Amino acid sequence: MAASYPAPGKPITLVVPFGAGSGTDQQARAYAQALSTEFGAEIVVENKGGASGMIAAQYVAKAPADGYTLMLTTNTTQAADEHLFKKLSYDPVKDFTPITLLSKGYMFLLVNPKSPYKTVSDLIAAARKAPGKLNFGSGSSSSRVAGELLKQMTGTDIVNVPYTSNPKSIVDLLGGQIDFMFADTSTALPQMNGGKLRALAVSGTRRLASAPDVPTVSESGVKGYDMSYWTAAYLPKGASPELQKRLHEMFVKASSSQVVKTYYTNTSAEAINTTPEGLMNFQITESKKWGDIIKKAGIQPE
Repeated sequence: MAASYPAPGKPITLVVPFGAGSGTDQQARAYAQALSTEFGAEIVVENKGGASGMIAAQYVAKAPADGYTLMLTTNTTQAADEHLFKKLSYDPVKDFTPITLLSKGYMFLLVNPKSPYKTVSDLIAAARKAPGKLNFGSGSSSSRVAGELLKQMTGTDIVNVPYTSNPKSIVDLLGGQIDFMFADTSTALPQMNGGKLRALAVSGTRRLASAPDVPTVSESGVKGYDMSYWTAAYLPKGASPELQKRLHEMFVKASSSQVVKTYYTNTSAEAINTTPEGLMNFQITESKKWGDIIKKAGIQPE
């Protein structure tokens, strides 16, 4: 089967667990274009946002493992949700066949340009002055945990407002309904470059080439703060080793295509490919790490 995959005229559905316009969605569309160009495959990107990615993960977990339903997802569904929710409708390890790790990315701490907060220190000072009055939006587990980690490391009481995806959270930030949010670079940069939102800091340990004037959270006074996210590709469980190998080869080749390289350059994401076994080992390690962060941040499973 792998030799004739993908079959002419049979579309491959690439499921994304977040809404259209999200960073994961943009990345999936870049890969869809690359896979189509390189292999003549018809790729349909299907957004199944909601429930912190669980709707999409459950859908893919129950799909046939024939290579025509794939998932391009993040640490949200594969490493964080099992610690954020008391019960999952899928097993993040047993219900999937790993293909490859794709990238590592970072987030910007964003506020409305009309906001009185010009620095992270301003934001923290306001939170300390009025406990429980400030709020932050989150459209993924990465954005949620980034905010919770900031609260934990600064000893502040800030209310989380959950959304089904970061673009929806952006809408309310633009409208002044929330005070700040952490958003992936793909979602944040267009708003920043258009002057619609202001970035106070970046979540990683270094400044990004796409926004060199934006300091890290750690530079801004929260010493040691570091939060990143990752993306990867999966098949449902039960896929044949031959199909797994074929898709691994396809995604690795797509990663070196110009359209995907351009996406990574524009978003300051770091391209990383692994073997399927490497992704599985990485995911298990990451699940423990995210579990530790979530527990230390005092987040109770819902």
